[in-house]
Amino acid sequence: MKPKVFISSKIPQEVKSYLDEHCDCRMWEGEQAITGAQLAEEISEVEGLLAAGNAISERLLSAAPKLKVVSNISVGYNHNDLDAMKKRGIIGTHTPYVLDDTVADLTMALMLAAARRVAELDKLVRAGEWKRGIGTSLFGIDVHHAKLGIIGMGRIGETIARRAKYGFDMEVSYYNRSRKPEIEQQHGVQYSPLENLLRESDFIVLMTPLTPETKHMIGKEQFAMMKRSAIFINCSRGETVDEAALAQALRSGTIRGAGLDVFEKEPVTPDNPLLQLDNAVLLPHIGSATHQTRFNMAMLAARNLVDGLYGREPQYVIPELK
Repeated sequence: MKPKVFISSKIPQEVKSYLDEHCDCRMWEGEQAITGAQLAEEISEVEGLLAAGNAISERLLSAAPKLKVVSNISVGYNHNDLDAMKKRGIIGTHTPYVLDDTVADLTMALMLAAARRVAELDKLVRAGEWKRGIGTSLFGIDVHHAKLGIIGMGRIGETIARRAKYGFDMEVSYYNRSRKPEIEQQHGVQYSPLENLLRESDFIVLMTPLTPETKHMIGKEQFAMMKRSAIFINCSRGETVDEAALAQALRSGTIRGAGLDVFEKEPVTPDNPLLQLDNAVLLPHIGSATHQTRFNMAMLAARNLVDGLYGREPQYVIPELK
């Protein structure tokens, strides 16, 4: 008998067909995202869950006594209660690597957009305010040959460093919990203490996971260290930044601009002060949002799920659950 599986969001048909070959599947068909209560009801009899950003809590797991595998269609897994999963012997998996290039592309796009004021000038043109020239007050700054500081030299950080170094001739430094001599040697990037990186960089990219140590690691004190001409980019996790401090830094001219794909509260609320600032480029958490990358993530998550249900070790088990 095939193991029973619930899929918490719509997935590509090819991925669904793969799961149907191996599992007895049900998929959420609602137009709105599934609620926690609905998910608890749906997984009461299943052995596997293909999850897309759902909170995996002790309460949810208590409603699913037969659950063996939770396969996340994501790299991050901070929405999973790992202690509760470990206590119940539930395998948890995620989908690293497949989105590295796509997130790096978006990070570079935000750097360019913030530096050249793309969103702001697009609004100007659409509003019919483009006269013969734009005037120096609307000039941007160069990305090429500028100094880039990357906080967090993991896989995506390294991918960004390569693009910046070889595509834009940038001078790249990084801060990480541990040094990466092989990356320094291979790509000519330099390790820098965090304070030095903040003080010296023209562009600062935050690319760290969310942990108790990294929550609000960039706040008022850190923004005060940055150049007034600096542009800050966050494509990691919203809670790594004190958003109120960022808004104040942008409003007061403490830093020049910012590009954000993530926020402390998502979706953002109408009263978020960042929405009123022209020197912030804001995106709706689309780091991996291309058709090919999302397909690759869903297929990898499906293979992780099937492997776990059939007694094989999945390719990407969450490290803390190994």
